[in-house]
Parts: sequence; C-alpha cells; structure tokens
Amino acid sequence: MIRAILFDLDGTLVHYDFDTFVKEYLVTLGAKLANMVEPGLLVRQVMKSTDAMVRNLDPRKTNREVFAEDFFPAIGIPEDVLMPVFDDFYRSDFPQIKDRLGIRAHPAARRMIERLISRGLEVVIATNPVFPLIAIEERMRWGGLEGLPYRLVTSYETMHFCKPNREYYEEVLALIGRTPEECFMVGNDVEEDIIAGTLGMKTYLVEDFLLDRGRAQNHPDFRGTFEELVDFMERGPF
Repeated sequence: MIRAILFDLDGTLVHYDFDTFVKEYLVTLGAKLANMVEPGLLVRQVMKSTDAMVRNLDPRKTNREVFAEDFFPAIGIPEDVLMPVFDDFYRSDFPQIKDRLGIRAHPAARRMIERLISRGLEVVIATNPVFPLIAIEERMRWGGLEGLPYRLVTSYETMHFCKPNREYYEEVLALIGRTPEECFMVGNDVEEDIIAGTLGMKTYLVEDFLLDRGRAQNHPDFRGTFEELVDFMERGPF
C-alpha cells in the first residue's frame, strides 16, 4: 500500500522551465558577487562544484560540505567571508527571479497536496538537494506550497546524495522510514526522477515541462500532463 508521495519541485509542482530558471539564477548571482568574483569564473565554478555534489557518493559528507570543499578554495575567498553574501543573496535577490520569469502558482498544486495529506498520506518534497533550504522554500512559495506539514523537504544541508543517484532515494526512504513499495515518485525528469522506479517505487512522469536528455532508459509506470496528474491523484490507488 502506498504511504508516501514524493514530488519533484521545479517543473513538476512549480511550473517553469528549469533551464531558463538556472540561467536567470546564475546571472543574478553573478551580478550580486561581481565586486568580489569575476562573473564568468563564478558561474563556471558554481557549475563545477554542483557537479561535484552530484558525483559524490561519500555518505560522511553532506552536499553542502562537498560544495564548500570544492568551491571556496577554487574561488580563493574564504567561506566565512563569502557565505554571508550568499545568504543575503538568497534573502534579498533570489526572490526577485519569480517576477522576472513571470512564475505563477498553479492553483491545483496546493489543493492536490492538501487533499493527499488529509487522506493520511505523507508528502515529501523530493527536489534535487543542490540548493540551500532557504532557496527551496522560496521556490515552494512561488508555487503556493509553503506552510504544509511535509514529511520531508530535501536540501543540501541535510542530504548526502543527489539525483540521479539511487543513493538519494535510498536516503529519502531511510529518513522517512518507508520501503520503496510504500512510495510513489512524481517528477518531470526522466533521468533524475524516474530512476526511483529501479528501487521498486511506482513513478509518474509529468510531461508539461518534460526533461529527457536521452541518457536514461527509465520508463515510468504512469505519465501525463499536470492536469491529468491531479485527476490521477484524486482517483489513484492510495
């Protein structure tokens, strides 16, 4: 029996193109730190250090620790000097991206999650934990998803693995105390989200902002538009 529903965030519950968001994020971050780090260098190193997080399989290090160990020495500015600027960026500058990209909450998203929780299901925001929690919670606000009793929201401070590694999903399962057969994963990324099916979870591929890089042979159990997902969750076998 399904006990927990795992939802990807970007392009699944919050409706925007992730690649467009990343470009705007990097431009905004580069402008914020331009007086400290050359923007081109900053962008390259952010991407490189993010890749280090994705490739890391050392369970002793959080994603944040992996990022910091790779990023700050390469930039040449101590963490205690640069991190407060990052923190201010996420508080002051990051929220402005929503309006620049014209992001609006889909009214059915919050209603769907509220309905699932009211039926006794656990809901996990299973976003790729390459961002700090403050940035993830901000994007949840963009989707009108804040303030609900989620079982878990994955972030780089607490997680030790990233998508598309199976270890990410194994860690989520351990944290919520569920077996794969008790969980259902919903996402828009064939490689990063539907890999959960290889552990034994049922999966649903949301097609509105579909990401398929052609590198994975993962096949979802179900697929459809977001509107079809909402209907599925209402009548689904939970």
